[in-house]
Amino acid sequence: MGRCVATCERGSPINGLITIPHMMPPYPVMCYAAGCPHLAAFKIAARWSDGLTVELKTYSLACEKCLPQLFARSVSKQAECRLAPGETLESPGIYDLHRGDRDHQLARRPDLEQSLTTASIPSA
Repeated sequence: MGRCVATCERGSPINGLITIPHMMPPYPVMCYAAGCPHLAAFKIAARWSDGLTVELKTYSLACEKCLPQLFARSVSKQAECRLAPGETLESPGIYDLHRGDRDHQLARRPDLEQSLTTASIPSA
């Protein structure tokens, strides 16, 4: 008697089993601010390295409304970080968040960083 092989749109048959596709189904990426119901539009992250590996360390994901608050909190958290010998950690930056983009594909927004940094400095 032959073995039944099931197929579906999301998988392909291998030895009678269905494989899971490589991509996760889309899900909403929400703002990290407590109680905020909005989708995240920005990633707040800092470039970290141990001397061999370089990656973005995420501090927060923010909607436009919560960005100033979450960026200020991220800057404070970064200032408190203690690094091991050989590690480096840049200041947090703001990146446009787009579904499916990897960290190296995200566009940094120095204009937003500058405006938020300037806005948080009290004038004399």
